[in-house]
Amino acid sequence: MSRYNEYLQEIEERKGQGLHPKPIDDAELTSEIIAQIKDVNNEYRKDSLNFFIYNTLPGTTSAAGVKAQFLKEIILGEAKVEEITAEFAFEQLSHMKGGPSIEVLLDLALGDDASIAEAAAKVLKTQVFLYDADMERLEVAFKAGNTVATEILKSYANAEFFTKLPEVEEEIKIVTFIAGTGDISTDLLSPGADAHSRSDRELHGQCIFEHNKEQQKALTALKEQHPDKRVMLIAEKGTMGVGSSRMSGVNNVALWTGIPGSPYVPFVNIAPIIAGTNGISPIFLTTVGVTGGIGIDLKNWVKKKDENGNTVLDADGEPVLEQTYSVETGTVLTINTKTKKLYNGDQELIDISASLTPQKVEFIKAGGSYAVVFGKKLQSFAAKTLEVEAPVVFAPSKEISIDGQGLTAVEKIFNKNAVGTTPGVTLHSGSDVRVEVNIVGSQDTTGLMTSQELESMAATVISPIVDGAYQSGCHTASVWDKKAQANIPKLMKFMNDFGLITARDPKGVYHAMTDVIHKVLNDITVSDWDIIIGGDSHTRMSKGVAFGADSGTVALALATGEATMPIPESVKVTFKGEMKAYMDFRDVVHATQQQMLKQFGGDNVFQGRVIEVHIGTLTADQAFTFTDWTAEMKAKASICISEDETLIESLEIAKSRIQIMIEKGMDNDKAVLQGLIDKANKRIEEIKTGVKPPLTPDADAKYFAEVVVDLDEIAEPMIADPDVYNEDVSKRYTHDTIRPLSYYGGDRQVDLGFVGSCMVHKGDMKILAQMLKNIEELHGKVEFKAPLVVAPPTYNIVDELKAEGDWDVLKKYSGFEFDDDAPKNAARTKYENMLYLERPGCNLCMGNQEKAEPGDTVMATSTRLFQGRVVKDSSEKKGESLLSSTPVVVLSTILGRTPNLEEYQAAVKGINLTKFKPSSKLLTS
Repeated sequence: MSRYNEYLQEIEERKGQGLHPKPIDDAELTSEIIAQIKDVNNEYRKDSLNFFIYNTLPGTTSAAGVKAQFLKEIILGEAKVEEITAEFAFEQLSHMKGGPSIEVLLDLALGDDASIAEAAAKVLKTQVFLYDADMERLEVAFKAGNTVATEILKSYANAEFFTKLPEVEEEIKIVTFIAGTGDISTDLLSPGADAHSRSDRELHGQCIFEHNKEQQKALTALKEQHPDKRVMLIAEKGTMGVGSSRMSGVNNVALWTGIPGSPYVPFVNIAPIIAGTNGISPIFLTTVGVTGGIGIDLKNWVKKKDENGNTVLDADGEPVLEQTYSVETGTVLTINTKTKKLYNGDQELIDISASLTPQKVEFIKAGGSYAVVFGKKLQSFAAKTLEVEAPVVFAPSKEISIDGQGLTAVEKIFNKNAVGTTPGVTLHSGSDVRVEVNIVGSQDTTGLMTSQELESMAATVISPIVDGAYQSGCHTASVWDKKAQANIPKLMKFMNDFGLITARDPKGVYHAMTDVIHKVLNDITVSDWDIIIGGDSHTRMSKGVAFGADSGTVALALATGEATMPIPESVKVTFKGEMKAYMDFRDVVHATQQQMLKQFGGDNVFQGRVIEVHIGTLTADQAFTFTDWTAEMKAKASICISEDETLIESLEIAKSRIQIMIEKGMDNDKAVLQGLIDKANKRIEEIKTGVKPPLTPDADAKYFAEVVVDLDEIAEPMIADPDVYNEDVSKRYTHDTIRPLSYYGGDRQVDLGFVGSCMVHKGDMKILAQMLKNIEELHGKVEFKAPLVVAPPTYNIVDELKAEGDWDVLKKYSGFEFDDDAPKNAARTKYENMLYLERPGCNLCMGNQEKAEPGDTVMATSTRLFQGRVVKDSSEKKGESLLSSTPVVVLSTILGRTPNLEEYQAAVKGINLTKFKPSSKLLTS
């Protein structure tokens, strides 16, 4: 069967799903379509023309290469297609966004035919996705005296690709649509269970609102009622886009409410408008900028004050909220981009200047942030080549420098890695900074979109600036089903060819690793001064500063080695007192959030800021437990301040882990992994000799707030509770409800336990093994009254546990052990009361493959308690995911219920839990 007939068969299958033909990215199919276009009598010619013009993906897809060459033939008169004139062929090329199309345009612009060269130059002047090889061709031609090349460079130097774009409309009419009350997780917009379809944008669009067809119909009806307005999707009484960093979530919102990016590229919409009472999650807001959208902090509910200005509390001690203005579904509002205000008719509702900064307006005008990033680079190149001063076209980066004020840790890192700032100026928070990126991580359920983004921006190789980059396989580790088998090998090959270290070897030489991406990134980060960008909200390292990002920002970091963002404000967290012997460090993590909310009257001062953790004495694995949770604290990032000896120990651990990767055969031709070991050795030597001590903030640095965590106050294990039955819907499924173990009275039924995800390390596995031995010694046997699912985060942990005898202990009590030679090909839906030793990876935490049974009460070490993530609701009962420490989870499954404090203390007696004693040293400079 020909590729075209296979495509027709696929089209028929998609019709049954209510879908259009899938966009074409395959060269073989495109070549066959072109052959049918050339054959004027071909029965498929008309459809082939439509597929070629309107359904072929641009960028560096193999299809784009074939399409660009055919358009070149048409322009040169070597091929004649009545429906595609030379002028229309140029228009097609103008929408292909780089790669093969730029190569063709340069061929034509630098060719011998003057009229064709002029037409090609006209199109080239609108393009921004040029890479080094493209710029080099222009530079060589310019130096050889080519007048067309000179014209193009002058246009680039003046940034006409931007200045000649239409201005942003002054008034944008919108109509509101409340997507939910309370925090809206990206799971609502792009459910984890549908991760396999994210690269098929139309198919994935069907899953918005977790497949709630009634809600989808309501949105469609609203659009039909207001065809002249844009829909603004709202999180009422909450924050929009919390949780995972999903480009697919923004893609879905744009598909349903945005505008087409190009008439020739299907299902790629841009410019969504979203809002939340408490604004937009920082990562999600970045993603909105990628698409040229607008994110608004509505502040339409505020804390009620009494006549003395004090906050009014309800019976539970929670602040009472009152509405300042309504945004109920169907409300017509106006965004004024000049006054930067939100209006209802003539009534001004709120200032939205933060949503319409000069930089964000540029993203809107350009159709997304990529075009601005590449445009600035192109303008600089052209000006340098022409030896002229580039005119100021783009809004100057905001530079805030305060004389006499010291620097926080993140300010120091940004100043060190900054690019293009005013020489000699020290920058403080609020400054807009372009920075070089050291480490980049791509995860497997967003990786296919990252690869698409790289293709669309015509990138073919990783930037030489990046020290190391990793493509994980952890989010699809649990089940090696047909979807994973179709998607993951293709992803691994693309990323391996691009220059990343990949979890799976496309050549099949080394054993597949499904290690949790954050753990791997934590190991390959070998400097406390590094900047890390990763395609997951839990990209929070215990060394350097890491930012979770959407798949597009990850692609940009891979392609350019850079990222652009404001320097965030910081909140300083220090510790006092002493941990009780029976407490786990996870309890310190939860207590930090609880005490912070208490100290600031319920206001989350961590949200959108960097948490500077003066943790001092915990090595990378243990400290990561804190930094990992800062995503749930709604922080933008976190930084661990460490003592000299602690940092050196962490770097030695990192070196050993990287060496294991090398020994497995994971290094590439450029010896990236060996380079990281060399970098770690250099950093260790700098610390030992005092040439460059560990990163510390200045003693006179300024913080947005300071939080002191009193360890003496932590008297019992702490649990993060989704509070699924709270009468105030907005209070459900946040991570702010932290309760002591005694709240549950020792009798809350637990249906399943989960020890795994990025929140655990080797020590947790050893705690589990020791608890099982203790229980057998006390009771003669170990009997589970609820299932216990265990997923070690990395293979090296499994290997070390095997070497130390702990894995044999776990195997003794388990009823299932993963087998890499015969991985599961279907998700488990029922669990028995036993221990499951699952493959390293995300497992239940991700919620895209395996879940607890609907309606279960789950006790987990995980990070996710969002509705439907780990467990769905049943018709009888809401599913709930309670988050706690490993000892609490294990004991809960043995008992089938929450333990009381006495039972807990007895169970952990003699076990070496993670101890934490705050540093006695002054961690400032």
